[in-house]
Amino acid sequence: MSIKKYIGDRKFYRSVLAIAVPIMIQNGFTNLVNLLDNIMVGRLGTESMSGVSIVNQFIFIFNLLIFGAVSAAGIFTSQYHGLGDEEGVRHTFRFKLLINLTVGILGILVFGLFDDGLINLFLHEGSAEGDLVLTLSEGKRYLAVMLVGFLPYAVSQVYASTMREVGQTVLPMIASIAAVVTNFVLNCVLIFGMFGMPAFGVAGAAAATVASRFAELAILVIWGHRHTDRCKFLVGAYRSMRIPKALMGRIALKGLPLMVNELFWSLSVTMRNQCYSTRGLDVVAAQNINSTIENLVSVVYMALGTSISIVVGNLLGAGRIEEAKDADRKMMAFSVTCALLMAGILAAISPLFPRMYNTGDAVRELAGFMMIVTAVATPFRSFAHAAYFTLRSGGKVMITLLFDSVYMWVIVMPVAFVLAHFTTVSIHWMFILCQGVESAKFLLGAALLKRGSWATQLVKKEESAV
Repeated sequence: MSIKKYIGDRKFYRSVLAIAVPIMIQNGFTNLVNLLDNIMVGRLGTESMSGVSIVNQFIFIFNLLIFGAVSAAGIFTSQYHGLGDEEGVRHTFRFKLLINLTVGILGILVFGLFDDGLINLFLHEGSAEGDLVLTLSEGKRYLAVMLVGFLPYAVSQVYASTMREVGQTVLPMIASIAAVVTNFVLNCVLIFGMFGMPAFGVAGAAAATVASRFAELAILVIWGHRHTDRCKFLVGAYRSMRIPKALMGRIALKGLPLMVNELFWSLSVTMRNQCYSTRGLDVVAAQNINSTIENLVSVVYMALGTSISIVVGNLLGAGRIEEAKDADRKMMAFSVTCALLMAGILAAISPLFPRMYNTGDAVRELAGFMMIVTAVATPFRSFAHAAYFTLRSGGKVMITLLFDSVYMWVIVMPVAFVLAHFTTVSIHWMFILCQGVESAKFLLGAALLKRGSWATQLVKKEESAV
């Protein structure tokens, strides 16, 4: 097989990077500031860092539910835009808004009512250091403030995702950068106390994040409605909330499995981490350090995955099936190549990065070990991530459900649960085995893509008027 099939020309990479780079910058800047925030909270001590880390496990579930909601309609948004159907795009925008507001309200109710029980799932004896009662208290303080930011975050994702899907990738990037700058500055002021302000600790970190959510939403809404020539879907978007019943049914048919997938996948990741936590609070702190730097180095292949859903979705919507397959193959190869480079960086900094946290040597050693294992797994995760977005771009949501969350619950979770509760294996071996089994998913992705049946056109010109 010729390697040329996997390599595009300069024009191809320019077009891909025109979409991917703003997303990379946005996500990279966000994760860089999140990393700096994490280090600031880490300077408060193991208990504060662990309490915030545990709460963020649950906020991770909420964020992915929001992602699943906008992605469900986003499949149709990309294809309607590729077809040149602005009314179809407008309908999907409304659908996203209604669903996200519902998810936001439910998230506030669930996390607000069950905060103690949820946080206690991760608190276990057996660490060299750490006060479990203080960890619970810090986690509750952080969560109480974070709930205020749920609704602005939910609405901002409706605007940002729709703008990206119609080719307006720069504004969401600018809004995100403005938000993370706001977050970072306020973190400096509110966590430690500066310019005459008292030190609020973890509550200050949460307040800074909430303020950044409102800042991001304000930028997206104001700019979008002032530039409707670029965001045509906002013209008359609120004139009514009518969505054609036939389209709602089709989005729900495709979208419900996608939302279920995001819910159960995020739950599986959280419960896998809960299995790790049975080995003590040190593990919670170490996993927090590892996941924070992992999120930063993974922004390249994550952004390329999102780009696949946009580029390939637009081509499929225009009926250019073979061109979509060719673009997908080249983008996947590019994604894995970039992931190899980022994995090398992650491994190289593994002895140094954990030393930036105010925690014990046991936590630092374990965090460095986890970073090396994660670096080895990164290229395989990149392929699986690209495969997921490829399948989704063609509307194969039931297959993505099996590929993503079902795989985690049927394969990965039993391994993690048995190791955690029925063996005395060390966290080192538990982490290696769980990461290895999870990374093996790339084989399933390769098999599903080889069939080629994912490349389908979901929308026709006349359908949006139904």
